[in-house]
Amino acid sequence: MQMEKTTKVFVYGTLRQHESNSHLLQEAKCFAKQAWTKGRLYDTGFGFPAVANTHTSKRVYGEVYDVTAHQLERLDQLEGYNGSEASNHYERIVQTVHTDFGSVEAYVYVYLPHQVADLETISFGDWKCHRFFQEEKLYYFAYGSCMDDERFQLAGVKNKFTNVVGCGIADNYTLAYTRQAADGGRADMVEANRGTTVEGKVYEIDQEALTYLFRREGVNANIYRPAFIEITIDGHLHKNALTFLVIDKEEEVAPPVHYAAEILRGAAGFVSDHYYHKLQVDLLTKFKMKMREGVNC
Repeated sequence: MQMEKTTKVFVYGTLRQHESNSHLLQEAKCFAKQAWTKGRLYDTGFGFPAVANTHTSKRVYGEVYDVTAHQLERLDQLEGYNGSEASNHYERIVQTVHTDFGSVEAYVYVYLPHQVADLETISFGDWKCHRFFQEEKLYYFAYGSCMDDERFQLAGVKNKFTNVVGCGIADNYTLAYTRQAADGGRADMVEANRGTTVEGKVYEIDQEALTYLFRREGVNANIYRPAFIEITIDGHLHKNALTFLVIDKEEEVAPPVHYAAEILRGAAGFVSDHYYHKLQVDLLTKFKMKMREGVNC
């Protein structure tokens, strides 16, 4: 049976996973959940965003789907796109979209510059951040050094990270050390094929804890970005948990011993035995770092 031809579409607002119009892509194949393209993201004030000014160096984050002609027609109807020669609500253009699997050409629904003249720019270029950062409490998925509480204590914020919800599992990601600091690599989550997982510690946090995490993760310095991902805790799905991902990923480099020790110390006795062993094996096979329970051997 011949497969139906598909086209890639980048979505950044209500069509994203677990958002209000995501049902329109329920039958479409998700190519990438972590994707970005050039542009500025604006709040229309009507419960949905719009991308414009696509020649900027700014980034808009979203997801990429492979859609059939029929699915694309439904998206056109939602976005008020009637063809290139017609009067449209959104225009539909082809633009380069970047993912952890590589760069692709995809359709993007955009506003024209005059349509966003009086609209508010959305911080971080991410609709989910715009929505969820207004909440008093958030679930925060820590997969690197923030699993350990030593630096929380030194910074005087340990009391902000005492509500540990459980061990979270992020499917279809892998742990990698793609942030090159002066003394070595820092942890990141990279989207991967099915069957790979990252485990971590899930905290319930408030706005004060969020301010600390922004500072620690270098958000304002464009080192890590906040992102909301799907995780499971004890078999229960949590649709939008906060985590932090490296913005400009580089080739993996060995983490410093003290940093690897933090990760292992925070993970010990909390993540599954299988995943803890994988952390150790990865450090050994990738970087020849033989470590056990956070101690260099």
